[in-house]
Amino acid sequence: MDPSVTLFGPVDTYLAPVIGYVMLVLIVLNMVGRGIEYNRIASRAEEGVEAISRNPLRVATNFLLVVGGFYYLTVERHAGMIVSLLVVGLFLTDFFEFESRKVEARQGWEIERPWGAIGASTVA
Repeated sequence: MDPSVTLFGPVDTYLAPVIGYVMLVLIVLNMVGRGIEYNRIASRAEEGVEAISRNPLRVATNFLLVVGGFYYLTVERHAGMIVSLLVVGLFLTDFFEFESRKVEARQGWEIERPWGAIGASTVA
């Protein structure tokens, strides 16, 4: 990044040098949240679709990953574009994986692990 151009002023001074590490920590926290959510969904599947809910940790990390990815795009153009695309893909995969878990519970099928979201977070 050109040091003479800062989009967010003082925020760039403190956050720009560590945003890559922050994104890595958020991705790991997202994977942990996904595991917790899967265990909760698998245990509540017998109670019905109404008992299935999203994990607040995973929802928060998804939001922070998307915001952080777009911020990273303002700091490092090339790496930020790649991370932003991967994070948006992870967000969409998480959304549809959760909906598929609800369909599995509604149909009475065995609850599968969210393999698509696990793969997307591994790539990210």
